[in-house]
Amino acid sequence: MKNTFTRSAKILSIAASTLLLAPACTKDLNRTPTYDLTADKVYKDAAGYKTQLAKLYGGFALTGSQGPAGTPDIKGIDEGTSDYIRQLWSAQELTTDEAVIQWGDPGIQDWHNLNWTSNGVLIRGLYSRLMYEVTICNSYLQQAADAQLTSRGITSTDAGSIATFRAEARFLRALAYYHALDLYGNTAFATEKDIIGGTVLPPRTTRADLFTYIETELKAIDTSLLAPRANEYGRADQAAAWALLAKLYLNAQVYTGTPRYADAATYAKKVIDAGYKLLPKYGNLFLADNDKNNTEIIFPIVFDGKFTQSYGGTTFLTHVAVPSTAVATWNPAFYGIGGGWGGARTTANLFQQFPDTASDSRGRFHTGSQSLAIVSLTDFQYGYVPIKFRNVTSAGVAGSDNTFVDADYPMFRLGDMYLTYAEAAVRGGGDMGLALTYVNTVRSRAYNNTTNGNITASNLTLDFLLAERSRELFWEATRRTDLIRFGRFTSASYLWPWKGGVMAGQGVADTYNLLPIPSSELSINPNLQQNPGY
Repeated sequence: MKNTFTRSAKILSIAASTLLLAPACTKDLNRTPTYDLTADKVYKDAAGYKTQLAKLYGGFALTGSQGPAGTPDIKGIDEGTSDYIRQLWSAQELTTDEAVIQWGDPGIQDWHNLNWTSNGVLIRGLYSRLMYEVTICNSYLQQAADAQLTSRGITSTDAGSIATFRAEARFLRALAYYHALDLYGNTAFATEKDIIGGTVLPPRTTRADLFTYIETELKAIDTSLLAPRANEYGRADQAAAWALLAKLYLNAQVYTGTPRYADAATYAKKVIDAGYKLLPKYGNLFLADNDKNNTEIIFPIVFDGKFTQSYGGTTFLTHVAVPSTAVATWNPAFYGIGGGWGGARTTANLFQQFPDTASDSRGRFHTGSQSLAIVSLTDFQYGYVPIKFRNVTSAGVAGSDNTFVDADYPMFRLGDMYLTYAEAAVRGGGDMGLALTYVNTVRSRAYNNTTNGNITASNLTLDFLLAERSRELFWEATRRTDLIRFGRFTSASYLWPWKGGVMAGQGVADTYNLLPIPSSELSINPNLQQNPGY
């Protein structure tokens, strides 16, 4: 059991309806009030504000206010599917060479085939989840305004704590907006200063303006966030904001047309210099006790088999990689679960990124009973299966529940920051000697803390780094963004099995570099505009 702040999100947080969701970004969120509580009763002191802050963090892990199913935050989509991490992962991984899925749920094969439309339930569900997180953050910030604290007689000591909570809420909102920026580009936009409702609908923001907003917000809260690693585990600190800025700047040319590689290097290095260290064993990053003494994860989404139950998150990521029927070469107990869901595998492209899976500890795949070639997307036996998230501890003990998984999801971690700096440097924004050192630090851990995998300066190219990011970060929801940044997501210059719905792979229209604004949103908010090509 995790003794952390976000472990208790489900218990501590009153139903989201008590957040009084006024400044919404979408009207496609049907909420049902559950508790007869007023804001003044909930937000009466710092403890009350902290309780509600837990709901904001819980928005990345939970799907409702009644366990894994029963009272969903978002309607019109299966509750388990609606989970933030599950939807983000699907959009970032199933669309690429790193993952395919067996299932026939509405719209799910469209991800890998790169042929989705604005009417898709998954397109709508993901957009609604992002906007829901923005909405509850906006509502919280409205209740945490200085005028509200004064009217409620909040003491100066409590006000100091709430100021930190407020900065964390702004970070979480910026994170949700960052994913909206990356996936949808031009979206609805509102802050706590906007009163949305009735005939007042949120305006549209452009991708470039949203980039500037996120950048400004993250810099504005810097001094209000706690120092790196000074906050409770699972809560945001300065390093989390720096990591998000580093990722924002690394992709700035895609988002705005103007490169910001020197800024990406600067903020990646701020994180690197903040005292984080790689875990000695790569695989321990994704186990049930990855919250213990973890010096690498900068910002996790916390999951607990008893207290943060959903059918998304690491529960999804663990079960989806194990067959749903008994197979002699598979043992669900190895994954700490009672059985699998028979869903995700990978293409040959990822497997072939590893020239030596025996030496590189990251290159672990289940190959028994599986074929490397994917003859069919909808048959689990086709495609090797990466071994990544498992519900067992580093000592080999099963997690607290054999359905719901204890492993936390590493939203940001040090390995990514090392490679972010290196790429920024190769693109002209940093020191090449330092970049080489950082890359070899990552590879040394991968090669069991030896120099056997080290590269030389001549090896440090963009092509190498794209492959290295795949080796280090596969199944961590970075691949789509990386391929777009390198110009290889839609292009015919880089193919993988079933890209574009063809077994050999094919290029598709650049339209698919962005997801469409859901047609349901366009129908209710005339301020929005559809992305080009849809």
